[in-house]
Amino acid sequence: MLTRAEAEPLLRKNLRTENLIKHSYAVEAILEDMAKKLGEDSQLWGITGLLHDLDYDFTKNDPEKHSQITVKVLYDLLPQEAINAIKAHNYQYTAQIPQTYLDKSLIAADAVSGLIIAAALVMPSKKLADVTPKTLLAKFKDKSFAAGCNRKRIELCEDMDLELQGFLELSLDSLKRISDSLGL
Repeated sequence: MLTRAEAEPLLRKNLRTENLIKHSYAVEAILEDMAKKLGEDSQLWGITGLLHDLDYDFTKNDPEKHSQITVKVLYDLLPQEAINAIKAHNYQYTAQIPQTYLDKSLIAADAVSGLIIAAALVMPSKKLADVTPKTLLAKFKDKSFAAGCNRKRIELCEDMDLELQGFLELSLDSLKRISDSLGL
């Protein structure tokens, strides 16, 4: 399996926009903390989150191909459960139905990271430190806020016996932990 030190250059080689790289860091952090909470392998989950959108710059206008290039690049570098989760995060097009905790956690983390970052960006300070769990829950309930954020994907946390509020708090804490890397 790839180490974090090996994954970082691969990420930077394939993703060209800083916002996508930061998104990858955010999903990595959330998945690491989810793995710890669920008693799973935090290194594997983190690397999966870090590399899940590796092909996005090449497939953003062709969503049915999203994750297919990533899977080809990573096939011999990550365990099958990580490969399956990467395919499952685009299940609408890959037919890889999310089944495992890793599959569902990746989907939920991918969506919640955008909601949290949007919440930080509307704060006067534009800092994660000023986002509270209460604010985040209110933003989640406001369907007009970050309208492109798929709340159903975030609610997959409930398939892992995590209440929505607890998942939002865990995810917010994860991003606060890496706020310097996110510039927030």
